[in-house]
Amino acid sequence: MRHPFVLALMFAASNLQAAEPDDDADIEEITVVATRSRQLVRDQAVRVEVVPQEELEESQTVAPGNLTNLLNELAGARMDLPSAGLGGTSLRLRGMPGRHAQVLSDGLALTGSQTDSFSLLQVPPIDLSRVEVVKGVASALYGGSALAGVLNLVSRPPDGESQWLLSQSSLGGSDADVFFSRPGPAGGFTFAGSGHYQARRDEDHDGWAELPGYERATARPRWFVEDGSKRLFATLGFIGEHREGGTTGDNTVASGDTFPVSLDTRHVDAGMVGSIMRDDGSILGGRWYAVHTRHDHEFGTAAVDDSVTSFAAEATWQSKIGIHEWTLGAALLYDELSVPDVAGVGYRYTVPGVFAQDEFSPASWLSVSASTRVDFHDELGTFVSPRLSALFRLDPDVTLRASFGTGYSPVTPLVDEIEEIGFAALDPLTGLQAERAASGSLDLKWVVRPFEINLSTFASEIRHPLDAEDAPQPGRVMIVNDGEPIRIRGAELLVGCVIGETHLLFNSTYMDATEDSPGGGRRKVGLMPEFSAEIAAIFELEGHGRAGFELSYTGPQEVHDDPFLSVTPSLLELNALAEWSFGKFSLFVNALNLTDEQQQDHSPLLRPSTAPGLGGNPVVDAWAPLVGRYFSLGVRGNF
Repeated sequence: MRHPFVLALMFAASNLQAAEPDDDADIEEITVVATRSRQLVRDQAVRVEVVPQEELEESQTVAPGNLTNLLNELAGARMDLPSAGLGGTSLRLRGMPGRHAQVLSDGLALTGSQTDSFSLLQVPPIDLSRVEVVKGVASALYGGSALAGVLNLVSRPPDGESQWLLSQSSLGGSDADVFFSRPGPAGGFTFAGSGHYQARRDEDHDGWAELPGYERATARPRWFVEDGSKRLFATLGFIGEHREGGTTGDNTVASGDTFPVSLDTRHVDAGMVGSIMRDDGSILGGRWYAVHTRHDHEFGTAAVDDSVTSFAAEATWQSKIGIHEWTLGAALLYDELSVPDVAGVGYRYTVPGVFAQDEFSPASWLSVSASTRVDFHDELGTFVSPRLSALFRLDPDVTLRASFGTGYSPVTPLVDEIEEIGFAALDPLTGLQAERAASGSLDLKWVVRPFEINLSTFASEIRHPLDAEDAPQPGRVMIVNDGEPIRIRGAELLVGCVIGETHLLFNSTYMDATEDSPGGGRRKVGLMPEFSAEIAAIFELEGHGRAGFELSYTGPQEVHDDPFLSVTPSLLELNALAEWSFGKFSLFVNALNLTDEQQQDHSPLLRPSTAPGLGGNPVVDAWAPLVGRYFSLGVRGNF
């Protein structure tokens, strides 16, 4: 499922060099945070996709409360469809499991060392200036939480432009966001706050809420200090949310019982980043963050609380010696999962580490980046994670990037299936190995105006992948290392075109992902379409607004634990948007899923009593939208 169209198009306008020359210069002059480098985007040996503030502003009109729609528009990125229980979702980068994508805010893991299925649903885009994405194994940069890559959310500076937004959807969703900015003589202050409400909905009247209800409030102040050679950034974050799904009223599941599902989240974080430039041009840097998240989870008759606490600190030294730009650093991570009511599930890890990165250009047509990290895990041992990338300038309009890296991920029960059903039915974790992965990619970029073509091929392998399966005792679940690796091969094609005020984009992804089969041999990874594509267009209305559409195709997907079907039908979705500007105000309207694709039109969500799901889950996995066409409208303005 892909939406909204406008994000893809605006992404094309900025990230594709077929755009206006001034816009290209702005993107090329960005210094990327996610790669730990002082180099500009155009000089990075590692491919970095940058989505600037203009596109993020468009995402507010469709999803004011989260980033999921925006991230779906990146080639090779896919947000799993919201679950039929609590609506959780995760980000898959080039087919890798969502738990392996490291999400950062200004270089800090403020959602925790491992992003859960709800973190990206709790980040409103109103206070962001850009998003940086690095795909492929990135443990050399950020340790054991970045097997799939890095997503870095960069906050808006205190530029004095404040904004508010109000939105209402036909599904009973209400959003209110505000961003306040106050610049100062040596930095400034910003504040982002939001409130979001969604009514619980049973659209097909089967007694189960396909769309869970929620109430959420967020607050994030940020402080910026810049005094000559010294820079300091600090932030605090607060999130409170209540989600409720499950059966509605007196309705029951196949067992004849009501099945309530709810999740209360309380989250607080703090972080700081600082740097000092010395007289010789070298930079001493440091950062730290602390995160605490508490969940109260109800799943049927089971109610289990858990909490996650993370703390990390890091010191770096960056310097240039000849043609070499060095980064040397040391880091310490403390990560704890506490589940008092379930024995043998929680963990407490302490992981010191050291890392180094060297970037150099031995010739005008070649740039190289080599990095290595060594982590000393207190329970799992020592891990060495290298990454090597190269940029080949084949022609002024043709570049080729090649990258290869390896890494690891520690043992954790936070796999997607467990986050949905909770820890109550989970057996103790015993005899498990850390996941190990390797990935490589080739990325070709060719500019032939008015077109820009980006073609990527990639391959990844995860050894000892963690998997949740039925335990010998009925109704229980255990986590195991699969005997066969997950292997992913694929390609991405992104073609953009800008002609006057018209922006066009074609995006397609091919994915061949296989895993261990319980019956022996290998099988396709579930809920992973082999082919998906979209085409989108946006038309600027001479400074008075914009209008456009997006048409997306999702190919058949294999499903492994569904009593009704083993392969899903293909999906075709159409979205449309219009926005009108009136000075400091604008009015917007969205029409989404106009083709009315809905999973319940093909098979039921509720399982029969003869085929209970993992851990007693009464519903099947979501592989198509759970609600049909809907509309939203809103207004936003500056002050």
